[in-house]
Amino acid sequence: MIKFNHLNIHSNNAVMKFANVFRPLFVFCILASWFFSGSVSQAQNIVTSPEQFFGFQMGEDQKLAHWDKIVKYFYMLENESERLKVVNMGPSAEGHPFLVLYISSPENISNLKRLQMINKSISDPRGIDETTIDQYIQEGKAVICQSMSLHASEVGGTQMTPELTYDLLSRNDEETLRILDNVIFVMVPCLNPDGQVMITDWYRETVGTEYEGLSMPYLYHKYSGHDNNRDGDYHNLQESKYMAKVMFVDWLPQAYIDHHQMGSYGARFYVPPYCDPIRPYADPLVWREISWYGAHIAYKLEEQGFQGVLNAAQFAGWGHFGWHWITPFHNIAGMLTESAGVRLASPVYIHPEQLRASSRAFPDYEAQSTFPNPWPGGWWRLRDIVGQKKSSAWSLLDLAARNKETVLRTAYLKAKNQTERGAEGDIKTVIIPKDQHDYLTSIKMINTLLRSGIEIKKARTDFTVEGMKYAQGSYVISLAQPKMGLIRNLLTETHYADNSWTRREDGTPIYPYDLATHTMFEFMGVRVDAKSVDVEEDFTILGEHELRTGTLEEGAEGFIIDGRLNNSYKAVNLLMAKGVKVLRLDKNFNSFRPGDFIFNKAASKDISEVARETGVDFMPLDDFPQDAVHEVNLGRLGLFQRYDGGNMDEGWTRLCLENFSFPYFSLMSQEVKKGNLNRKCDVIILPDDSPERIKGIYTSSSRRTPEKYPEKYKSGIGKEGVEELKEFVKNGGTLVVLGSSYKFVVEEFGLKIRNVAEGLGSKELFCPGSTIKVSFDNTHPLAYGMPDEGLVLFRSSPVFEIIPSRTNKNYETIVRYKDKNLLKSGWLIGEKKIAKKPAMITTSYGRGKIVIIGFRTQYRNQTDGTFKLLFNAILK
Repeated sequence: MIKFNHLNIHSNNAVMKFANVFRPLFVFCILASWFFSGSVSQAQNIVTSPEQFFGFQMGEDQKLAHWDKIVKYFYMLENESERLKVVNMGPSAEGHPFLVLYISSPENISNLKRLQMINKSISDPRGIDETTIDQYIQEGKAVICQSMSLHASEVGGTQMTPELTYDLLSRNDEETLRILDNVIFVMVPCLNPDGQVMITDWYRETVGTEYEGLSMPYLYHKYSGHDNNRDGDYHNLQESKYMAKVMFVDWLPQAYIDHHQMGSYGARFYVPPYCDPIRPYADPLVWREISWYGAHIAYKLEEQGFQGVLNAAQFAGWGHFGWHWITPFHNIAGMLTESAGVRLASPVYIHPEQLRASSRAFPDYEAQSTFPNPWPGGWWRLRDIVGQKKSSAWSLLDLAARNKETVLRTAYLKAKNQTERGAEGDIKTVIIPKDQHDYLTSIKMINTLLRSGIEIKKARTDFTVEGMKYAQGSYVISLAQPKMGLIRNLLTETHYADNSWTRREDGTPIYPYDLATHTMFEFMGVRVDAKSVDVEEDFTILGEHELRTGTLEEGAEGFIIDGRLNNSYKAVNLLMAKGVKVLRLDKNFNSFRPGDFIFNKAASKDISEVARETGVDFMPLDDFPQDAVHEVNLGRLGLFQRYDGGNMDEGWTRLCLENFSFPYFSLMSQEVKKGNLNRKCDVIILPDDSPERIKGIYTSSSRRTPEKYPEKYKSGIGKEGVEELKEFVKNGGTLVVLGSSYKFVVEEFGLKIRNVAEGLGSKELFCPGSTIKVSFDNTHPLAYGMPDEGLVLFRSSPVFEIIPSRTNKNYETIVRYKDKNLLKSGWLIGEKKIAKKPAMITTSYGRGKIVIIGFRTQYRNQTDGTFKLLFNAILK
């Protein structure tokens, strides 16, 4: 009914007669206006539904929408609605489009550039007066980012996005319009497009067969598999580079959720907040925000009838540095959801007695304040997951829209607080000196930090701080900036919490969710000096990534390059691929060191190109070091690869090799079994793995039972493959063994080595991903280019002891743990158990050799400081 009381029409007769005459016309005009404006609005919001486009409801049993078609759907919606902007960031690792969707009101979409400027100003308010900030808070919009299905087998997130997008584009109710008016929703509908394609293709291949719902037999990302959620700091993967650009540089959202799935037999849905412990150096407001958002999400789920919702348990606030756990240190309320999983798109039936609780703040599968409504069991379907995901995603947008000013004010306060803490803290400045063991790796680290939006300055002139001289070109990072917490975690010594949150009642330490430290400079072998004073000198703020072109200066005997540089190995590989002869220095010679590489003058044209590409300086060699060199031969390299779900360490090793231009081929189990390995390769790498998975032989004492896959995906070298590997080494081959694979080699090759850590309880020895001090024998070719002392990443690694025998002379220790004060960053219990013990050993075996590296030398392509130990093992 239309009321006219507000027209204030007087009741005298003349006026009433006038009104009675024109009232029908007036009503008609109002109705016409309402009708036409409404119909135009409705016409703008007539968009194609997911069911119409895909032919089934999202989450339907045994149905998965393929990424290629999902991409087409989003582009179609962009043409149908002014509320959506689709941006293709570029190709993924295997060439699929990486999309970012911007969803908001048409007015906001047309004004994104200004709103982006406002958002950046609120997120870094240095130099902006409070009056302007107040104006920006009124004018600005809350920026909310959510990403889906980073782990490709966790299909629910991406399958949900067409529905969520459709609802936001088609609905015109008050709640939806408030979201569109007050929020810029930045959605990444699939953070792993390649994996989505692989998983969908695999599921469609097996649906309706005995293999339906099995996990895929190979990695669901070309390089990382599940580990793609451990790349929020280094951005080694192409998809991570896109994500970092969106979240850490371009937009800096106020809140972020990464939507995941977990095991099938616990709570149905984990939502924020995290439980304890929490990692230090985030602004306290971040943790309060996460609780605030999480409470609203949990409430809405209960209101809508979802059962089995858990929060403030299972997932601790101190986790890895993937996307949802690193974002709090960017002043973003970074959050996680985890739905109970199904068998890809196939439902599961769960009996009540099969339901279990988890260890952290969720001791029993019974009602508690953070789990008030347990799910009783029964059928669990992908459609249930889609519903959960959509509800939680919507609730985050809803709360931000209802409290836009509070959200933006909090963003400003976090940035201001962190900047003040950095200015007043015990460490005010960190300096990355120009003088480095491997200065090109320090530049690589600087560029990585720039991708995280950290402000970095470069010295135009020499300067002195606290009595220490620093050269022009050194880098300086002030902690008086909004991302102070990120800087403290990446660039200063850190220690994992050792308290009641991290130990059980009997004192047993609880393993962290990932590593005990993520100190980038220690992993990469870069010197960083922490200073307790502000440093104000002649500096320039870096606006772009540092690019370095190597120099070329010819000597009478050719050229020489520094073997301490990781990039020198890339230069060697590129030049050897062009047929250039390479020599390596074996002794100190003039100012040069063992491990430096030598080239003759005839290769100057090729060298010039390589110097530009790698940044390596080719220095003049005026005297030739007679009897102090050997020729470098790049052996044919086979990298062992298996099925049985794939091996993440193998994938990261591939990426590491490719980044430094090492040619290799993947050596599958069947190829090993065929034998004649010496005809195919000179070096074989066994990535970190268990003996059972290498051999494909399991016993009753094995920790896991392998899945049954189609014959073409059968994995394991078997007994015959073991014998072929032995023959390969006996006949002159080199076997490089990483991490846990040591056990396979020791057992099968009968080596006189034992792991002194085996059998020790965690109260006796515990080191869950920490940097540990070692000595390198850099006079040995396997450690050429390494410093005398340094750090390695120890993650429950084997610690060696050479068993006394008649073959003692065949064994050499390349890396050895220091005698005391071993821990640099992380957590170490039982230092005496590993002090002075070998960490890397080589031994002869027949005419060949075996190189065993116990610590994580190329872990996730992050430990640049120890890459050379692997590279040296490959070069002949």
